[in-house]
Amino acid sequence: MAESMKGLKRTHRCAELGTANIGETVTVMGWVQKNRNKGGIIFVDLRDRSGILQLIFENGSIDEEGFEKAGKLRSEFVIAAVGTVEARSGAVNENLATGAIEIRVKELRILSESETPPFPIEEDSKTKEELRLKYRFLDLRRPDMQRNLRMRSQIATLTRQFLADEGFLEIETPTLVKSTPEGARDYLVPSRVHPGSFYALPQSPQTLKQLLMCSGCDRYFQLARCYRDEDLRADRQPEFTQIDMELSFVDVDDVLEVNERLLTYLFKEVLDVDVKLPIQRMTWQDAMDRYGSDKPDTRFGMELVNVSEIVKDCGFGVFTGALEQGGSVRGINAKEQGAMPRKKIDKLVEFAKGYGAKGLAYIAIQEDGSVKSSFAKFMTEEEMVSLIQAMDGQPGDLLLFAADKNKIVWDVLGNLRLEIARQLDLLDKSQYNFLWVTEFPLLEWNEDENRFVAMHHPFTMPMEEDLQYLDSDPGRVRAKAYDIVLNGTELGGGSVRIHQNDIQTKMFEVIGFTKEEAEEQFGFLLNAFKYGVPPHAGLAYGLDRLVMLMAKEDSIRDVIAFPKVKDASDMMLEAPSEVAVKQLEELGIGVIRKEEAEAETEE
Repeated sequence: MAESMKGLKRTHRCAELGTANIGETVTVMGWVQKNRNKGGIIFVDLRDRSGILQLIFENGSIDEEGFEKAGKLRSEFVIAAVGTVEARSGAVNENLATGAIEIRVKELRILSESETPPFPIEEDSKTKEELRLKYRFLDLRRPDMQRNLRMRSQIATLTRQFLADEGFLEIETPTLVKSTPEGARDYLVPSRVHPGSFYALPQSPQTLKQLLMCSGCDRYFQLARCYRDEDLRADRQPEFTQIDMELSFVDVDDVLEVNERLLTYLFKEVLDVDVKLPIQRMTWQDAMDRYGSDKPDTRFGMELVNVSEIVKDCGFGVFTGALEQGGSVRGINAKEQGAMPRKKIDKLVEFAKGYGAKGLAYIAIQEDGSVKSSFAKFMTEEEMVSLIQAMDGQPGDLLLFAADKNKIVWDVLGNLRLEIARQLDLLDKSQYNFLWVTEFPLLEWNEDENRFVAMHHPFTMPMEEDLQYLDSDPGRVRAKAYDIVLNGTELGGGSVRIHQNDIQTKMFEVIGFTKEEAEEQFGFLLNAFKYGVPPHAGLAYGLDRLVMLMAKEDSIRDVIAFPKVKDASDMMLEAPSEVAVKQLEELGIGVIRKEEAEAETEE
């Protein structure tokens, strides 16, 4: 039978007690972690969000009924205990914050009983994630999950505090907005009042925060919920949170400066880590050429080297063929991996094929300086020597080469260097390497649609000196766009926005929007731009990713209270689910079942 806590008031959380409280009478409440009955004495570990505390029940200090009750306690029972803080009679438990004390209980109440949980509530659970997510309310009781939620809360609070002190206003923007086809797929919400019409859930508050700048708010931020109906990966969720901001009368340096101070503040307060300022900057072109990625992990070297010039006249068709097609030949040097067994090299080749490579060419330099290579027979000795020199190849090194279109070569080698770093254990989670990547291309070519599309979004400002190429060579135009990268993860990104009407019109034209299409999709923003727009710029972080890296977790699911799984379903809520026909009728919606659709197609 569950009892009431009436008349009792909790005086402390478990881990708030220490040797300074010895002799005090306290009331603690929480969950039973475990119960050890040693005959005339019972030890119970009590857990709450602060940590664990040992309770001791002994005949004499508690009445017989209380002692009997203590014997019935099981894992996850919720109890209240009144007792005296004592120095621990047994050995001090060094692994516990409260390891030097225990509570001698004189009154016990069982507030709620528990069935046996489907998995143990303990740190570093070995339980399959699916089961943990089904019982997420139990999973969140585990100390590591509690720590992650506390850290997330602390980061959010400190961010709010810092930005408020910097003159930012916290303003909420709506969750029911208009659907715009650019970007990822929208989640749609049917309107009952306007049958056949739909709201969209916002993929980000982009246009709304720009409107707030038009409204004279000057500096805005919010912890914004965003929704994208896209295929999921380890660090993607259908709904996620951004630290979103926009500033008026600023240029690139102003945005970067305030954000460097924000990051410095968060890392110092939360982790006691000093971020070195100013944060290193690298152009997009440099990042691609050196690391094959626009979010480079700079915790280790293994940079890409362009060897196209050296091999342009060699006899190896794979190299010369790629160059004739306008591509490049680039390599990385895996230091001291020259003795890597052939089987392992073959696995790397398979890995590279996953990123579009047709294969990988390699040179393994033996300790004695001799060379094993997959393509030596097509090369003269001089060519091999200059190739090894260009790669700074020393005895014991393994050189790996990719030859193809630039995009593929970057992708292959950029991912290969990360894979080798993982295998060699070069990625230290306690090292925080920040990097600003700047001067992104404004546009990228979309093969399927046979047109240029905006790399970020159509409101991104081109660099003034590149405006002249918008007509003649759009691919050459750089944007005033920037990403903040941490250890190879893009933490956030932003740009200076276009605030001049003629440039905005031109931009829409270049990405193939007719005046009517631009008006239909973004009329509200273009209309606002007729009435005096301040120059403005902004940035948004993925809060989930930031917390994941600060908590040293591998997945954002571990820092989100109730995440979705790979197919965007919630295991605990069993969402999405079918709804009653009446609800659909009210919305004027008919559902085509998958089987019906397939049957119709066959007919």
